[in-house]
Amino acid sequence: MAQVLVNFRLDEEDKRGMEDVCRELGMSMSTAFTIFAKKMRRERRIPFEVSVDPFYSEANLSHLAKVIAEIDSGQARLSEHELIEE
Repeated sequence: MAQVLVNFRLDEEDKRGMEDVCRELGMSMSTAFTIFAKKMRRERRIPFEVSVDPFYSEANLSHLAKVIAEIDSGQARLSEHELIEE
């Protein structure tokens, strides 16, 4: 089967993140996109659920960054508590 070159724009940060994940999985970005295209063609749908995960909301990420900064600077007040077993 003949191969074609596909060009599209992608945010630089997203590209770097995808490259990192692909490297960890031992594949190239080209391989990852090929897997996506083949699965989409076979299933005739986007091959994953598209939804908004509230964990990755701007507000939560901002809060987590603030907490991490407080821990790193020694300003955080950490306390122990008993685990609740059910």
